[in-house]
Amino acid sequence: MLVAFSVAPTTSGADASVHEAVAEAVRIVRSSGLPNRTSSMFTELEGDWDEVMDVVKRATEAVGKYGSRVSLVLKADIRPGHTGELTGKVERLEKALGEH
Repeated sequence: MLVAFSVAPTTSGADASVHEAVAEAVRIVRSSGLPNRTSSMFTELEGDWDEVMDVVKRATEAVGKYGSRVSLVLKADIRPGHTGELTGKVERLEKALGEH
């Protein structure tokens, strides 16, 4: 399965920053050993249900240390029997774009 998620503590004030909390979450994702990548708004990772959800849970718990409330946005593509889709989906898209 592929999961794209964003996790951040609830902050107050117009200048409140969440980058330290998000960095803690990304460290957990990167140390998981699962294929992953991080963009400006989401972190994506690939693996089976239990291992992916374990990483999301640990990342969310780590962010929780930075505030009394946590926001988690999660989108999943559950496709049993397929691996390598973290890059495969993008490669197929780029190929399709090049064909037109």
